[in-house]
Amino acid sequence: MPSGALDPANACPPRPPARRSRDCPGAGRDLAGHQKGAEAHEQTIFFLDESGFYPLPSVVRTYAPVGQTPVLREWWTRDHLSAISALSPEGKRYFHSQGHPINSDDVVAFLEHLLREMPGRMVIIWDGSPIHRSRTVQEFLSHGASQRLHIERLPAYAPELNPDEGVWQQLKGVELRNLCCFDIPHLRRELRDAVKRVRRKPRLIQSFFRGARL
Repeated sequence: MPSGALDPANACPPRPPARRSRDCPGAGRDLAGHQKGAEAHEQTIFFLDESGFYPLPSVVRTYAPVGQTPVLREWWTRDHLSAISALSPEGKRYFHSQGHPINSDDVVAFLEHLLREMPGRMVIIWDGSPIHRSRTVQEFLSHGASQRLHIERLPAYAPELNPDEGVWQQLKGVELRNLCCFDIPHLRRELRDAVKRVRRKPRLIQSFFRGARL
């Protein structure tokens, strides 16, 4: 399998910019083909993505005594935690959060962690974010990392093809639903516990791949 610079995924024929990847039926098949090819070469596949978590609650429907409207008292702040995650079809899950936005150096540090933790070659599938296409990441790959890391890029405007989106939805909409955190340390503790709960559910993680039709 070729290595080195980031390789764009096979694109659909030109479409109006408002159309999303579900209008390109080949996108999911292309990813499935990459996945089968990686398995044939005994390479571990990871889907990688970034997100953010705020102390503000993700409000969903809940129960309360008749006549008593539930009240959530939130702490308004722009402070938040940035997170990066890698997810494999076998249920392997790597996660890191920090108190400042994730940049290219943080992405490289996360990839280095994967290289230390996982033996053999890996395929990293992610979106076309500028931090993924940066010179920092390119130099990291060209200085030896590409011997074990092969990069595939998701089609443009296709978050639904990344199973890691299911992880973010699970954490925000289920594990941390209706939760008001007092401060960032409180949020960090709650997020750490939520990640542990998800990690104990390999079938749930595998369902995110089915949801992405992979």
